[in-house]
Amino acid sequence: MSDTAQPTEPNVLVRRAGGLGRLTLNRPRALNALDLGMIETLGAALDAWEHDIDVQLVVLDGTGERGLCAGGDIRGLYEQIVGGDPDGMGRFLRAEYALDARIAEYPKPIVVLADGITMGGGIGLAGHAPVRIVTERSKLAMPETRIGFTPDAGGSWLLGRAPGRIGEYLALTGASMDGSDAIYAGFADHFVPSAHLGDLRDALQTRAHQSTPTELVQLFDETPQPSALAAQRDWIDDTFAADSVAEIAERLRARPEAAASATADVLAELSPTALAVALDAVRRARTLPDLRAALAQEYGLALWFAATQPDLVEGIRAQVVDKDRTPRWRPATIAELTTDAAASALAYEPAIPLWS
Repeated sequence: MSDTAQPTEPNVLVRRAGGLGRLTLNRPRALNALDLGMIETLGAALDAWEHDIDVQLVVLDGTGERGLCAGGDIRGLYEQIVGGDPDGMGRFLRAEYALDARIAEYPKPIVVLADGITMGGGIGLAGHAPVRIVTERSKLAMPETRIGFTPDAGGSWLLGRAPGRIGEYLALTGASMDGSDAIYAGFADHFVPSAHLGDLRDALQTRAHQSTPTELVQLFDETPQPSALAAQRDWIDDTFAADSVAEIAERLRARPEAAASATADVLAELSPTALAVALDAVRRARTLPDLRAALAQEYGLALWFAATQPDLVEGIRAQVVDKDRTPRWRPATIAELTTDAAASALAYEPAIPLWS
């Protein structure tokens, strides 16, 4: 190393202060997108702190003002699939989903600050924690259908428990939620203005032994603006209750609301196969007993896409690699969907199970 060279900071900052363990995603140029090393670092820190009596609670946040985490490193997954290493995706997902379950089941309180963009794998980190905070900058989404994929990282579990048919709407369209929407849909618990996050972190660090994290967060919690999603429940519930993607699109076209027609246009641009699988995955997740069962379902679906479906590679190519935004889906239209697309996906058996 030269005299002027600067050491590279790790992609996850692991720190302790007082009774607080703090995990900060530190890959801001990539919107803190997760790679396998980051997932392993997060898991190792949680393992080390579980029985450490000096760590009473954990805060998870991200470097930069743009977001907590934009999701998994899908370019890396693309390279593994096209490079003939399909189990590379399996290794990544097994580690990621285990971490998501670990956060949900962790014996100490975890507070997640979903400030800014929090999508895909970012939802896996933030959505299953016991204390989930959003701000006026928050932008949450499960946008997987836009790359020919299906909501994962426990997203189907959360979507399946959203009010009415909000889960189907968010899963199929990949629509973004602001902080108000995220609380309404069950993806977050508290709204704290971003200007107060520093004071909140200080309070969690200096007073963690005196109050519960929820009690401390409530000192900074404010009432957000009314949710736009809540205001649109009428047409969303009517259209997304339909049995199939084709019927959803038909109902959307028949509604008088401009937002319904615009949503039909959105669906027409997305992977028909991904739409069909996402619809059935969310509905089946409603019947599953717990998050681990939903993650196991998502794991099978993810590997089905990687092993058998050209849309996943094509979607990542169009959105992330070549960025031409013109994916060539197979089949190309909703009308061409076969009736068994989702059924074959849900029946897929991975060679290596998620939970051994």
